[in-house]
Amino acid sequence: MPRLLSTDLQPRPGAAVLEAALALADGARKAGAPVVAIRVERPNVDQQPPGSELTAALAKVADAVVVKRSIGGFYGTELNEVLQGFGAAALVMAGIMTNLGVESTARAASDHGYELMFVEDAMSALTAAEHEASVNLNLPRFGAVVGSAELHWRASS
Repeated sequence: MPRLLSTDLQPRPGAAVLEAALALADGARKAGAPVVAIRVERPNVDQQPPGSELTAALAKVADAVVVKRSIGGFYGTELNEVLQGFGAAALVMAGIMTNLGVESTARAASDHGYELMFVEDAMSALTAAEHEASVNLNLPRFGAVVGSAELHWRASS
């Protein structure tokens, strides 16, 4: 199991975040929308720590995988080019470390002009307070924060 999924996360465990993310990927697939996964590689190490890879289930549903080497998914990566290649104008975001990776990626996505939606029950952080600060204070400044049940996929054209 990837290391982040086994970390003590709040307000929900990594396995619950993964389950929610896989359900989101299924919804995206049914709507004809691409699924882009972002995984982290630690810079300046000869070998990545065990558990750094994506889970097999997530890797299987991803149309593209972007490797980041910093907190956010855009800096120093091809994420924007990948999204443009898919013709994306709106992003549905989920992930582990709500206040770090998700929020940093959201800030850059907003700078790139993407419409953003954050699925609260498909995110978690090291503490509930960090997660709640992001979903209640910061992420709403960039887009809509919703629960999985509130998300309605539109078929892509």
